[in-house]
Amino acid sequence: MAAAALTVARIRPALTWRALDGGLVAGEVSARLRPDARWFVFFDTWRADAYPPLADAVARDVGRDLYITLEDAEFDALDACAAAGFVEHRRESYYRIPTDPAVTGLANAQLPAGLDILSAADADIGRLRLLDDALRQDVPGTQGWRWDPDEFRAETFGPFFDPATYLVAVDQTNGEYAGLVRVWRTRAGPRLGLIAMLAPYRRRGAARALLRRVFGAVAARGATSVVAEVDDTNEASVALLTGLGARRYGGNVELIRRHAPA
Repeated sequence: MAAAALTVARIRPALTWRALDGGLVAGEVSARLRPDARWFVFFDTWRADAYPPLADAVARDVGRDLYITLEDAEFDALDACAAAGFVEHRRESYYRIPTDPAVTGLANAQLPAGLDILSAADADIGRLRLLDDALRQDVPGTQGWRWDPDEFRAETFGPFFDPATYLVAVDQTNGEYAGLVRVWRTRAGPRLGLIAMLAPYRRRGAARALLRRVFGAVAARGATSVVAEVDDTNEASVALLTGLGARRYGGNVELIRRHAPA
């Protein structure tokens, strides 16, 4: 059946649009405005011809570029998004990192002189948020990110927060926050959300020392590995993780549909 036979209705007040074939639902799409001012869409549809009219409706209503992230093996969805005007924007790879220090080589990783470690549970939430914002500017796919204070608090201290695996590096001379590592305790297992240092503190071994600390806590609970996602163009992070013995096991692709003003 041609896509033109479908009609699209906005489900208000939610950011949800529904494609209808007469009285039957052919699919839905929802949208979310992220803290980096990018609109991401999430399709829930079993008909390929529903993608174009749904994408058209969201693009018309929000008037911005649209993004979507799919597993790189979701071939049907990738084809349907291509038919709806999406093109590849960037790719990430999934890595599984061992926690055994005999494999990672982190056993002797020491924090550089002049730095201390603080749990996020004991950090100033406002300063931690600003550090997170600053670090994200150098992470592919999150440039421009600016947290709302309430959203950051909810994200940080949500159900996956672990005070032993969310650590902040602190400059002893001025008390400034210099970097962080966070491993979330998800239902699927430990996941490395971020490991990053501000520019003045890089290439001194601080990241490896932070990883040694959190991997030790994770291993003590019986986990033999931690998973992570890394942008394929982020050569420094890829080198860090593969140097620890990480192995790729899959990936995703981020697509973009450019907004064309009327």
